[in-house]
Amino acid sequence: MDATRIEEVIGEFVSLKKRGANHIGCCPFHNEKTPSFNVSPSKGIYKCFGCGESGNAVGFLMKHEHYTYPEALRWLAKKYNIEVEEEQLSEEQIERNNERDALFHVSEFAQKYFASLLFDNEMGVAIGLSYFHGRGLTDKVIKDFGLGYCLDEWENFTRHARANGYSDNVLQKTGLSIFKDDGKVYDRFRGRVMFPIYSVSGRVLGFSGRILSKEKQAAKYVNSPDSEIYNKSHILYGLFQAKNAISRLDKCYLVEGNVDVISMYQSGVENTVASCGTSLTIEQVRLMRRYTKNVTVLYDGDSAGIKAAFRAVNMLFEEGMHVRVVLFPDGHDPDSYAQTYGSTKLQEYLRDNETNFIIFKTKILAAEIKGDPIRKAEVLGDIVRTIALVPDLMERTEYVTQCASLLRIPEETLQNELAKTLNRKLYESLNHKPDEGDKDLRDGTGQQGQQDDGQQTEATPPSKPVVPFTLNPAQSQENKIISLLLNFGNETIDLESTNEAGETVVEHYTVAQVIVGDLLGDQLTFEDPVCQTVFNVYAERVNRGETVIDPQIFVTWDDERVRDTAVAMMMTDYQVSDKWKEKHIYVPTKQERMRSDVEESLLTLKLKKLDVKIDDIDRQFAYLSDDEEKLMLVSQKMQLIKIRQQLGAALNRVFS
Repeated sequence: MDATRIEEVIGEFVSLKKRGANHIGCCPFHNEKTPSFNVSPSKGIYKCFGCGESGNAVGFLMKHEHYTYPEALRWLAKKYNIEVEEEQLSEEQIERNNERDALFHVSEFAQKYFASLLFDNEMGVAIGLSYFHGRGLTDKVIKDFGLGYCLDEWENFTRHARANGYSDNVLQKTGLSIFKDDGKVYDRFRGRVMFPIYSVSGRVLGFSGRILSKEKQAAKYVNSPDSEIYNKSHILYGLFQAKNAISRLDKCYLVEGNVDVISMYQSGVENTVASCGTSLTIEQVRLMRRYTKNVTVLYDGDSAGIKAAFRAVNMLFEEGMHVRVVLFPDGHDPDSYAQTYGSTKLQEYLRDNETNFIIFKTKILAAEIKGDPIRKAEVLGDIVRTIALVPDLMERTEYVTQCASLLRIPEETLQNELAKTLNRKLYESLNHKPDEGDKDLRDGTGQQGQQDDGQQTEATPPSKPVVPFTLNPAQSQENKIISLLLNFGNETIDLESTNEAGETVVEHYTVAQVIVGDLLGDQLTFEDPVCQTVFNVYAERVNRGETVIDPQIFVTWDDERVRDTAVAMMMTDYQVSDKWKEKHIYVPTKQERMRSDVEESLLTLKLKKLDVKIDDIDRQFAYLSDDEEKLMLVSQKMQLIKIRQQLGAALNRVFS
């Protein structure tokens, strides 16, 4: 990483032009005509101010070339002629790697055998190929997806694999063959058409087999069991064929079945994937997110399809995806619609019937209310919990406006409920256990809670007046302080103090030491969990005595929100023009404003915190009837106002 020059790495894929200290070009991750993609050689990071993509050289290679982390490092090592020393493997590791290779080899062997049977075997053609042709699939798309057929014989494939040198142990671990305790063996997929499941790089990992007979006791689909190379919760069916189209179009269609994926692909909608015989998992969502943040969920138009859509999207929102939905008319799925109306009509239907998911969900649930106030409260809670999953503030604000209109409730009501939910999530994220008696920290309407096992719990009246939660009013100040830490944390500030002898002493402190010491001294915390995470890292390292803290640690942070926020704050999209000097107008640089920015930001944050406390006291009056308690609150408020005036004086502000 020390040898890597990020502008050279990205320059191999993007045409960059130097602009001041940075380089700029058109973003490779979204279509744009005006360059908004910035590369900072000094900080070793890139940032697109159009789509938000950001990171370092390794992150760029992983995103642009879809490399794994080790692959990206090896690419850099090769570019800069650095020898990568691979660790010496133990005999156990070598044996395990050899076994993995054997599993890959037998899976690829099986795929080729099943595919050959489909076209070259009499039964394969009569049963398997005729089934695929009956579903409207062409020979080309059948070959593109490597489809095949397993003969309806007990151990045809097992005999063939053994004859070609594959051991029973490997056949058993891939699940291709099943061995009974009594010595009997049979093919897992006998009598089924075969859908091979590929890795992102195109290696065969496992299979899904569909039965063609009408045996009532036989499962319609049988999938390979999990193994060293196959884990169905980490794989998306069709991603190998769809990944380039998803990246190019910056959009992914998510369907339910394998045939739906293939039918969509044949109809020209190549950016389509499906979960592999399982409910959508967080690993599958993150796999999609490597290629796009835009996903459209396609489901049947019946009630079961609608409920399935509702269940699938929460984790999509939590991972920062932009979710839309298309429901097909009753009796249709993507495959049947394409078969009935053709590829052109299918593409038109997808384009014309795509709906933002939260708006769609609100319309569906609003239609169920029918004047029932209890049901309306339940729907309100459901919608709020979904909106709260959206990480982007501007998106949430727009959802509140539109959903409030659809539910015919005041926008302020929905905003207040959202604020409660967001604050509850923040409270829990800071490792606090929610107070079961506090209705503001509970789901839904606050009238009753629900345990993880689905059982209802009775509500316990709060023991103290409940004050409504508000959104974070100090967000901009919190962001400013974290930005100062990231960009100037290691810079030195000279502070004057008086020693015991009354002499003026100048002491040198880093910006990080000043900010951390000031905030910890006043016991102030951040409402924004991302800002708090960054601050905690600086506080921990300052307390350990570190004087140089590398902000690059946040560029590769595990939490994407922390990573994106840090890079955005470290990369600016503007610079002071030299033309000001030509006009003899002096514009101070950020470094020159550093000390005043630190002092002003700390004072302003404290001022915002005080304003919140004063507002909270004002709201509590509505819940109090005891005069003594009111007098205590008045006293607290006066003390806070006095402190606020002192802070205002330091900032040259006047408060009434």
